Amino acid sequence: MSSRLLDNLLLFGRLLRRAGVDVHPGRVLDLVEALGHVDLSARDDVYHTCRTLLVHRQDQIALFDRAFAAFWRIHTEGTAAGPKRRDGVSASIVEIEQVLAPGDIAESDSDAAEESEPAVEVGIKTWSDLGGLRDKDFAAFSADEIARARIALARLVWNPGVRRTRRWVPGRGPRLDLRRALADSVRTGGDIVTLRRRMRRIRPRPLVLLCDVSGSMDRYCRMLLHFAHTLASRRRRVEAFLFSTGLTRITRLLRMPRPDDALAAVSRSVPDWSGGTRIGAAVKDFHQRWSRRVLTGGPVVLLISDGWDRGDPGELRDQIARLQRSCHRLVWLNPLIGTDGYAPLTRGLQAALPYVDDFLPARTLNNLADLATHLNALA
Repeated sequence: MSSRLLDNLLLFGRLLRRAGVDVHPGRVLDLVEALGHVDLSARDDVYHTCRTLLVHRQDQIALFDRAFAAFWRIHTEGTAAGPKRRDGVSASIVEIEQVLAPGDIAESDSDAAEESEPAVEVGIKTWSDLGGLRDKDFAAFSADEIARARIALARLVWNPGVRRTRRWVPGRGPRLDLRRALADSVRTGGDIVTLRRRMRRIRPRPLVLLCDVSGSMDRYCRMLLHFAHTLASRRRRVEAFLFSTGLTRITRLLRMPRPDDALAAVSRSVPDWSGGTRIGAAVKDFHQRWSRRVLTGGPVVLLISDGWDRGDPGELRDQIARLQRSCHRLVWLNPLIGTDGYAPLTRGLQAALPYVDDFLPARTLNNLADLATHLNALA
């Protein structure tokens, strides 16, 4: 995608925010990716792609239509980003604002847009632009670094593979589709002219997250929940659970478009946040209440915990073994791997690790990038 088009997209998002449409930087990133698969010379294709990703409420459609029409007309006439005024506002924005209704532009929204503009600029950075942030421990992240890391995570590709279902569909498979062949023969007087074939339907493999939010994990929880929100927003079949002494399902909360709103709702819904840890009991509760619902289709299970457990090691061993038998692959992510002097010596980990397929770190952005590469290799 050309730099001029990217600048225009950022300018258009800024205009919509000034007009009162809540355009999140993550949506702008999704739009950049989506427009790579669209004919940019076709106005309707660009319009519907932008409206689908940037408009969230019915009452915003009319405002979006006016802004898009003015923006498309001005930029197809070669105005592009145009010169800037002394207050830093692009001349294109000023010209388009004249098309909008006087009440559409609010001073508070304008000020907020000016303050949030640097966050959008971070969104177009590549992974290599993160510099020293890639290997920095999540526990030492500031709020600004978490925002930058969240945008970087949104650029990763998560593809744990596909699976063959039991359903047969038309295709170039090994089996003859006699039903379709006989149906076609009605049009040829009973003669089978073409031998139809069928194949197994292919579907994406689901992801299931079990994340520890006990007191010992408190330093890493916020960043790891951003990681969970990224997975849930990018993939359709993702189930997420938090556990400490009990188990809480947070899948629906992670579907909220704004990460900060999602994390606030999650923190309110978990009664035992920063409590003790009983991993075996939590996984047992998961099996009793949710396994038949979320472990269908051979999912990849990501269990995120430091392994500090107050429960019975025998119960943890039995439940992890059962979980490993019920999924396609069980990956244990531990944020302590890679820290000075760490070794998995706790009784619970020693009992559970023989039944874990992969024991990987989850302490830095590079660790999560390596995890994405590992999951993509499973495909």
